Amino acid sequence: MPGGSHFENSLKNPRVLVKKVLVLGSGGLSIGQAGKFDYSGSQAIKALKQEGVYTILINPNIATIQTSKGLADKVYFLPVTPEFIRKVIQYERPNGIYCTFGGQTALSVGIAMAKEFEELGVQVLGTPISTIVMTEDRELFANSMAEIGEKCAMSVSATSVNKTAYALGGLGSGFANNEEELVDLCGKGFAISSQVLIERSMKGWKEVEYEVVRDCCNNCITVCNMENFDPLGIHTGHSIVVAPLQTLSDEDYHMLQTTAINVIRHLGVVSECNIQSSALASKATHYPLAFIATKLGLGIHLNEISNFVTKVTSACFEPSLDYCVVKMPRWDLKKFQQVSSKLGSSMKSVGEVMAIGRNFEEAIQKAIR
Repeated sequence: MPGGSHFENSLKNPRVLVKKVLVLGSGGLSIGQAGKFDYSGSQAIKALKQEGVYTILINPNIATIQTSKGLADKVYFLPVTPEFIRKVIQYERPNGIYCTFGGQTALSVGIAMAKEFEELGVQVLGTPISTIVMTEDRELFANSMAEIGEKCAMSVSATSVNKTAYALGGLGSGFANNEEELVDLCGKGFAISSQVLIERSMKGWKEVEYEVVRDCCNNCITVCNMENFDPLGIHTGHSIVVAPLQTLSDEDYHMLQTTAINVIRHLGVVSECNIQSSALASKATHYPLAFIATKLGLGIHLNEISNFVTKVTSACFEPSLDYCVVKMPRWDLKKFQQVSSKLGSSMKSVGEVMAIGRNFEEAIQKAIR
């Protein structure tokens, strides 16, 4: 078996033995956090059920697939906040918890309750809290990337982009062209976060995305790569996104792939890591990222998970696309009369459509239609 047999892998990295797991949902729908997390949470619950794990879900939103009857073993329609999560843990006594399938809401709660999880005897499955903190804190992330020689945006004065840490959908971010705009942006940023990072603007650069998966044995694969139709400076939720890459050379493709793999290995991410849109990558490639990420969090190796498309190969084989996928955002700004229609680094779109074609022209015409 490629990557070693189940017995060999279990000797190197024993599986995580859990009987009861708590999954944090994304809470109420909001701009920047919507159906994609319902999609990933549903896949996570299915993966846990397949492994015979008793699954508990916390999600106050009744209008989601993951709260449907028969999916999770037990559902708590409670807010995804430390107060209610603490009470559920004390009552249910789960062995493990997943914080990575509920978007920014669940991640922020996981970071806030990291010490409490240890005290309550709950193991954080998948990506460690320390890694989540490093990816959410822009300064820590930049310092971490410097350790492996990967470049990040340098910090400068006035002409810059501000982004608050632990922010949802780019909330609080923006571009400042002068000191007055910078002060205004910082005021908005500190209203929703304790930290504001000021970086040199890279507005206008080409934006590409890589979806990478890593297991506990350090095996990595690139599931999907995507290219944004709009340049940096426009939130990826606003941009038309195309998969696979259309305009990069082979040299650039492999350079970026190597960079993405170096990043996920250095951070120690166990599951899937996006360098951006997981739900789109999963649907475009038919590679169930959240399902596989859940199993990786239990210590199962990539080569031990079967490929759901071929039914013959394992999940360690990278998908290959012979078609083109285009994602196009949708706005509904008529309902929000006081909101500016100008596109920027904060997300405003309320949905998206995905189209598939033999080439880019066919796919984008389908998306527009």
